[in-house]
Amino acid sequence: MQRGQILASLDLREIDAAVAKAQVATDKAQRDQARVQRLAADSVATLAQLQDATSALDAARADLATARVNRDYAVITAPEAGIVLRREVAPGSTVGPGTTVMTMGGTRRGRVLRAGVPDRDALRIRVGDAATAHFDALPRARFEGKVILVGRAADPRTGTYAVEVSLTGADALPSGLVGQLRIAVKGKQVAMRIPVDALLEADRDSATVYTIRVDSAGAPVAAPQRVAVGALSGDQVHINGLAPEARVITRGATYVTAGVPVRIITTPFLDSITASTTARAALLTAAAGRRTP
Repeated sequence: MQRGQILASLDLREIDAAVAKAQVATDKAQRDQARVQRLAADSVATLAQLQDATSALDAARADLATARVNRDYAVITAPEAGIVLRREVAPGSTVGPGTTVMTMGGTRRGRVLRAGVPDRDALRIRVGDAATAHFDALPRARFEGKVILVGRAADPRTGTYAVEVSLTGADALPSGLVGQLRIAVKGKQVAMRIPVDALLEADRDSATVYTIRVDSAGAPVAAPQRVAVGALSGDQVHINGLAPEARVITRGATYVTAGVPVRIITTPFLDSITASTTARAALLTAAAGRRTP
């Protein structure tokens, strides 16, 4: 089918009659208003009569607009080129408002694979990210594509966010295939595991961590950064949203503020003064103007 082609329509006899009736009423109201307007100019008709005729004309025009809208919605046309995948009702059936009449598949966006992803993954996926799809019916075939849509609201039934991927070279595939999707997230952000004590100002699936940056004088200072919080593993937590070269303050973060100078104490140094498990697991320790015991 082509765009604009008629797919289905209601019985138009009654609807067309309503449009014709509204048109006749509008024409009559317009003649009456014009006549009263001329009489009012000659001081034969009163101002109230002219206002009544004008109001009647406005009402007739509103009825005509309503009838035309009903006529427009009585015919279903193809929004784009494609094929009819399923017909839901038979010819001559009585349908109510909002009833699905048929399901069609458009070709404007090509073949699109729709998947649901959890919230922590939806925060990382961006439109344009590359993706690869495998289908159970075609185990040896692989289809490349890219993300064209990332949902902004979770599905109330599953709690997942919809992601749509446009596939390349998949025009011959039928609709309804079930497959597996792998998305390559763009950007330089990486997953990292840090101690839970390094998280500050946690709110649902996000929190603040302090990283190290170099100021204009070349000195290391603390810099807050918001990150996405993932799964917990003992006293460790998985986070996303940091650059690969980012250095996280894992001990003493509660004692620093944005821009405060810090002294970096690395894990080897801690191992030389303590054998605690926490010390060995730390990525960095920040000592903000304090001496190490």
